[in-house]
Amino acid sequence: MNAQPIPSSELLLNSEGAIYHLNLFPEMLADNVILVGDPGRVSMVSQYFDNIEYKRQNRELVTHTGTYKGKRVTVLSTGMGTDNIDIVVNELDAVANIDFKTRTPNEKHRSLNLIRLGTCGALQPEIGVGDSYVASRYAIGFDGQAYFYKNQDQVVDKPMTEAFIRYINYPADLPRPYIVESSNELFDRLSAGYHKGITATAPGFYGPQGRSIRLKLAYPQINENIKGFEYNGWKICNYEMESSAIFSLGRMLGHNCMTICVVLANRVNKTFVNDYHTYVDKLVKNTLDRL
Repeated sequence: MNAQPIPSSELLLNSEGAIYHLNLFPEMLADNVILVGDPGRVSMVSQYFDNIEYKRQNRELVTHTGTYKGKRVTVLSTGMGTDNIDIVVNELDAVANIDFKTRTPNEKHRSLNLIRLGTCGALQPEIGVGDSYVASRYAIGFDGQAYFYKNQDQVVDKPMTEAFIRYINYPADLPRPYIVESSNELFDRLSAGYHKGITATAPGFYGPQGRSIRLKLAYPQINENIKGFEYNGWKICNYEMESSAIFSLGRMLGHNCMTICVVLANRVNKTFVNDYHTYVDKLVKNTLDRL
């Protein structure tokens, strides 16, 4: 039976016929996709390419596709937050797996490697700042996004999630957490020499990560509780704002997902590094070589 075309209100294409937000056609996308938050960081990655085949931009979503040592790579800026990731991952999958002319899924599924390279704040006292990196074995989402999708039960680690909820007596009036594992293959290939653990994905930078400037926190002890959680030897190492959505949506759609972050701050020791570009550049080069 032929699949029914996906309506134009659901699969949005622009006037060129490219996917709406990313402004990409299928031939512009490599199987290896490096995701960065900052649009300015795209050129930091693509400067190492042998050549650049495509440059595309729409709003904060900048894409460069080229080759590195003969291997095709795409680098794409997502902006900040899991709401942007919902757009980016769904549209990347559409570019990879939907025929835009017929609006139907391709017969053969194309699996992407989605690798986030970002920055984070550490939650364990032994993790330094600057020349220090965290590879995410798991991501725990406080954003609730995975629960909007039917197949979340296929990727969410329910025993680990329930253990976390019980351990910190997670507040019932906050979005229900969920924990998703990264790709085994990507983790084994990319994580050598880095701190390894669980990454907490917050739906904001200030209150959701336990920061307070003028607004008082409803749960000021939550960070202290979070850093004490351990499951099968894995501890929560760091905070950031995208990985849980990448892991959950990516895995539901049949893609391989991984995150590595430079540590800019240690939330326990109250330390922070301003000039982090050298460390991000080192992470970029390591990742390109390991791919």
